[in-house]
Amino acid sequence: MANETPRFEIPAEMREMAERSVEQARMAMEGFVTAASRAMETFDAPAERMGMNPKDMREKTFGMAEANLKASFEHAQKMIRAKDPAEAMKLQMEFMQSQFALMQEQMRQLGADASQAMRQAGDAAADAAKGATGATGGAPTGGKKS
Repeated sequence: MANETPRFEIPAEMREMAERSVEQARMAMEGFVTAASRAMETFDAPAERMGMNPKDMREKTFGMAEANLKASFEHAQKMIRAKDPAEAMKLQMEFMQSQFALMQEQMRQLGADASQAMRQAGDAAADAAKGATGATGGAPTGGKKS
């Protein structure tokens, strides 16, 4: 009896209540993400004027957020079903490692997208500057009259 480890028991009622709570939270977050996505559509025109593709950026960032939320809710469901503290710790470590790797990849993608948007904005500004100097017949002379 000295070698027996105590069982980590969660009553079935508590487990069911936790599962319902996680499901309700997941549904609420999905509704929030949908509403936030609709609200972000209002920023499309200003972003397009800056040379960015707001729809692609919005879809990418919301897709990343949804993937993160989905992983978190799946993790919560697994944690509710953990049989003992050792399994819960193992699940937590696996989740943290996978989320860290996912976050690194997402930051790499967002960094690449931001760099591309900056290059495009710079190119657009350079083109606009060329057009402005071309319309005046060259660079300004500093205001001196001959």
